[in-house]
Amino acid sequence: MNNSARNLFIFNPAADKGRAARKERWLQELLVGRSDSVMIRTTCAGHAAALACSGADEYSGIIACGGDGTVHEIANAVAGKGIPVGILPMGSANDFIKTLNPCYHELCGIAHFFTGESLPVDLGRLFYGNGNHQYFVNSLGIGFTGRIAKAVKQTRWFKGELAYVYALLKVLCRYKPIKIRITLGLENSLLTLNEAVFALSVMNGKVEGGKFRIAPSADLSDGLLDVCILKSIPMYSVFSFILKYIRGTHIDDPRVLYCKVKTVEVILEEPDVMHIDGEVVENVCGRIAISVVPKGLTVVQGITS
Repeated sequence: MNNSARNLFIFNPAADKGRAARKERWLQELLVGRSDSVMIRTTCAGHAAALACSGADEYSGIIACGGDGTVHEIANAVAGKGIPVGILPMGSANDFIKTLNPCYHELCGIAHFFTGESLPVDLGRLFYGNGNHQYFVNSLGIGFTGRIAKAVKQTRWFKGELAYVYALLKVLCRYKPIKIRITLGLENSLLTLNEAVFALSVMNGKVEGGKFRIAPSADLSDGLLDVCILKSIPMYSVFSFILKYIRGTHIDDPRVLYCKVKTVEVILEEPDVMHIDGEVVENVCGRIAISVVPKGLTVVQGITS
């Protein structure tokens, strides 16, 4: 074990469509003279996961310096290993940190990063396709939000939260509710829906897409996931729902099913798009099994103002 390098900072310059690269020198300067910390720059998709996996036994803490996708890769590499994961948000939306630590303030520096409280949080876990298995730290969406995530990845002209607004409008132009079978594993019963739905989100955190409070009642440590299902609605009412989602008041609408679950089973009859912490998976079809992993990841709340 390398005792001279205690914390591993995994920096993703590609986060926020490459704008995170501008913060590299800032991060390097903060680490100058710190023998207990090392920064490694990722070079491609999957590199953050590889670095976290190889560093889990060497370092006592790993800090994800990037967006939710970077956090997603690192969480999948170290889930269940007990190594604390910190977050320096440098992505487009930075959704997970908004639940973990709404008062986060990176300008306080990183010298005391691990003086913040270390706590275990839940993870979501899913199985799909031919035994594919992944964890998610913040959210999973099928259909509407999956297609929005895809459109965000494809857009070149808009960045940050503006990219999500553009993607939402682009998807709405051709979107129709999808036929889906959903079985929800509530705490003491099962609930099955077999109908067309406009949007399905399975949440561990509260926020998705930068400012949409999809799951205002979510708790990262309650041993449950929050499910939000917007049933089929006419297109003229979509924009009123967008405002409700931003405010978090949609959960009181009768056209929304919002509940806490231990498991979710989804059966898609036709291929669609799914996002996992904003990472896009296309042509998903058939059975998707989702469950909660209580206290599956140890995180550091980080620095507050």
